[in-house]
Amino acid sequence: MKIIILVAGATGSLGEKICQELLSGGANVRALIRSGSSPEKIQALRDAGIETFSADYNDASQLATACSGVSCVVSALAGLHEVIVEAQSQLLDAAVDAGVPRFIPSDFCTDYTQLPEGCNRNFDLRKTFSEIAESRPIRLTSVFNGAFSYVLRFGIPLLNQRDQSIAYYEGKADWKIDFTSLEDTAAFTAAAALDDSAPRFLRIAGFRASPEDFVALSGKVFGTPFRLEHNGTLDQFKETIEKVRKAHPEGEHELYPAWQQMQYLYSMFVAHHHELDNNRYPDLSWQTAGEALQ
Repeated sequence: MKIIILVAGATGSLGEKICQELLSGGANVRALIRSGSSPEKIQALRDAGIETFSADYNDASQLATACSGVSCVVSALAGLHEVIVEAQSQLLDAAVDAGVPRFIPSDFCTDYTQLPEGCNRNFDLRKTFSEIAESRPIRLTSVFNGAFSYVLRFGIPLLNQRDQSIAYYEGKADWKIDFTSLEDTAAFTAAAALDDSAPRFLRIAGFRASPEDFVALSGKVFGTPFRLEHNGTLDQFKETIEKVRKAHPEGEHELYPAWQQMQYLYSMFVAHHHELDNNRYPDLSWQTAGEALQ
């Protein structure tokens, strides 16, 4: 009898890739679909051989039915409190009620266990959910992947192709930052979902690079090394973020307001993995820093 894995958030970029990796790993995949999801994306899941299950997150019986016979629930949900805390908790409780033994929460980010409250609003939501989840009788595995490597193509201060500059903060020019591609995160998560012995926390990075490393890398990839740009201290940066956040309260209802994007950059320079679990699944391959920029 095949293992059944339930994936929530399967119509998103990461969720869809996790589904595909699970199929490749020999699992039966059940995608939990919320109302309003793209019909085209739902059909693409079905065409790939994935069972789709529509459920109202406020209907515990529907969620429990979706979780019936499942070996592990993987959440790739994205959103604010109503999604990461409320909807994900409803899914968690349904999994417990259905006797699902394992749950992988939507913790695909920097290792928030190293960060104090207030550093990153979106990470704080995951901390809140983690406290709830750890009080439930179900085994948890969080996959911390650092930052998704695609952000390096967005012109962020860490690697600004337009200005050919690389930002760093005082004492952090050689600070290693963890990056992992969506594809590699999905492949690792699928392997963890199929691994009944997976521990509470797994930390991965396709590559690790410091601002100084990006100077050398930019020279190889773009032909001209970008300049290092000192952006002051992290305390000064944090104060700036707080001012921007206070001036734009509407951002509290947005997933990625400007100040939240600044918080992500701040988090990159405050926490990183001390050890990596990449080798837990040795058959996986990893995107390099050079490939991430091409």
